Amino acid sequence: MSAPVIPTSPTVDAVMAAQRAKGFTTRSIKRESKGQALRLALSMVDLTTLEGKDSPEKIESICRKAVSPMPERCDIPSVAAVCFYPSMVKIAAEALAGTGVKVASVATGFPSGQFPLDVRLRDTEEAIQDGADEIDMVINRGAFLSGRRQEVYDEILAVAKLCRDAWTSDKHVHLKVILETGELETLDNVRLASDLSIVALGESGLLDEPGGGFIKTSTGKISPAATMPVTLVMLEAIRDAHRRDGVYVGMKPAGGIRAAKPAWHYLCMVKETLEGLDGSAGCPWLSPSLFRFGASSLANDILRQIVKLETGTYPAAYDFSEA
Repeated sequence: MSAPVIPTSPTVDAVMAAQRAKGFTTRSIKRESKGQALRLALSMVDLTTLEGKDSPEKIESICRKAVSPMPERCDIPSVAAVCFYPSMVKIAAEALAGTGVKVASVATGFPSGQFPLDVRLRDTEEAIQDGADEIDMVINRGAFLSGRRQEVYDEILAVAKLCRDAWTSDKHVHLKVILETGELETLDNVRLASDLSIVALGESGLLDEPGGGFIKTSTGKISPAATMPVTLVMLEAIRDAHRRDGVYVGMKPAGGIRAAKPAWHYLCMVKETLEGLDGSAGCPWLSPSLFRFGASSLANDILRQIVKLETGTYPAAYDFSEA
């Protein structure tokens, strides 16, 4: 058991957080910038399927789409990653070898986080051995909400160390910590869970590499999933960690982001919250290495918007495959 490390988190003004988050929905993007914004958003998507009916054939189909979202267009970027259950990792790793698209796997008793720790750690180890580049772990919300914050920290640290210990000269396994914010009840809890996760990621050594650790809103199995106020609070935790320790923590809103326009709003929020932190003119977080969307249906709407921007015609949903 590690020494107590529970951070002291600031109180969140929920009214002001909601008001500020709403302000990002009023932002507009000039036509000449829309194509670039659409391609950037697409490059940040993690294509995901987490269903009991998933099959090797479905996984291979999604992997093909991940590499070439619009096969007839070589100017359309690949997505950032695919995300599957551990049993499908080996299939995905073989399908994506050499493509640059990452293989992510949910582990640690997804989506409940209630499995015994040794089972969760074994789940993670096997996914890494099968070729996972990224692990998406979910915290035990029951432990967090009942006040057992040190237990939650220790579990995050244990999984993070497995990922860090798997680093080799040519491959680094990254970790995304899923808070399942729809069950955390308050923005104060969201902020504390974010800070707790970031401290554990830092202690493990994963944050020695920018984007080695992410915090993520949701599993996609609970409503509400990603919301703008929740994402803003998590981005502010990332901002404060960078100011304090110079670390670059990644962010992944997941669930409920299905259309291109809301995705632009999230990118505006990232830019205005995190731009200039490192003294540069740009925003390092506007990159798949530090920001992801966990929203498979978003990819097709982005593709439809790209076609509409170029032709003036909005394609039907069935013009693009689901996988």
